[in-house]
Amino acid sequence: MGILIRIVVNAFAIWIVTLIPALEVTVVPFAPGEVWQVILTFLIVGAIFALVNLLIGTVLRVLTFPIYIITLGFFSLIVNGFLLWLTAWLTHWWNWGLRVDSFWWGVVAALVITIINWVAGIFLRPKHRRA
Repeated sequence: MGILIRIVVNAFAIWIVTLIPALEVTVVPFAPGEVWQVILTFLIVGAIFALVNLLIGTVLRVLTFPIYIITLGFFSLIVNGFLLWLTAWLTHWWNWGLRVDSFWWGVVAALVITIINWVAGIFLRPKHRRA
């Protein structure tokens, strides 16, 4: 159940990022681009981003742990931007998917996605009560 929530939250966060006109991040939906195709495109891109984050992101975070320590965690912005850029690269082979114009716009978009995921995590995590 947790992975489905993560995919939906990622899709929502990517949708919010595409609404910000200053960021050069877009999603090209399936043809003909009706509402359900757009929603399905966001969900698939959210799933790909979740898988990239889970598989490659975990390895990158372990390998770059000393850099995280030295930069007090700011290197996570670069790693998250790279993962978003990698998601865009993986989906560019089709005529639909995520498009990020430059790596640095991907870093800014990843920061916005991280903030949205953090806020959603506050509300969607189960509350554990101590007796």
